[in-house]
Amino acid sequence: MCIPKFGPLILVLMAVSLCSSSAIGHVSHTKKNWEHGRLFTLQDQIDHKMDFIQHELKNIDAPILLVGHSIGAYISMEMFRRSPDKVIYYVGLYPFLALNSESRKQTTIGRISASPILCAALSSIVAFLGLLPRWASGFIVSNSLGKSWSSTAVEALCSHLLKYHTIRNVLYMAMTEFTRLSEPLDWVFMREKRSQIAFLFGVDDHWGPLQMLEEISKQAPDVALSIEREGHSHAFCCTEAGSLWVAQHVANLIKNQISSAD
Repeated sequence: MCIPKFGPLILVLMAVSLCSSSAIGHVSHTKKNWEHGRLFTLQDQIDHKMDFIQHELKNIDAPILLVGHSIGAYISMEMFRRSPDKVIYYVGLYPFLALNSESRKQTTIGRISASPILCAALSSIVAFLGLLPRWASGFIVSNSLGKSWSSTAVEALCSHLLKYHTIRNVLYMAMTEFTRLSEPLDWVFMREKRSQIAFLFGVDDHWGPLQMLEEISKQAPDVALSIEREGHSHAFCCTEAGSLWVAQHVANLIKNQISSAD
């Protein structure tokens, strides 16, 4: 399941037991404005996912595997830290775990998200596009942001992202992400759980650069690290080929982890 959000800020977060799976998105990043304009921080989103585990999975006597994409990789790691006894395996895909000072896109998004005026202006512009007929907004997306995207991904973006409340929440969350991810990672925990952690990085991904892979290999040498060299991008889940390749990669990781535990 993929949930397009804001260009590179795409999240796939799944809590998976041995017998079932659940995909968890972000609060107020939805088609309906269920939260009536309330803005949610990164910590709010982490708490939302933890509430799911504590309430929806409390009666399920099965181990949990977490697979997180982009900022979802950071959220999943925080969930792992808070529920180390329930989670048996974690996979971070194209992980956004720390700020990249060399990324111009991150710098630009950081400046926009830090300005309430710019956030309101950009949200209004995007919401205006959402008022266009679906064929028109779909045409714009397909010929700009989503040139290589599947029709399903384009439709999901048009129906969920082109809303004022969604963009405001995306930008507000981004602001809190940039503050939180300026802090160092919990390398002690990562080393302690190294046999239960795996990461997949892209070749040219400013959200999860190869410098981060190198840092993980130094700080937690036995963590499983892979590099995708098939030509997919950080937004892999918006293309059918990328979704299938990553799904197979994750399935193999989980299969091997379960086999090694038997």
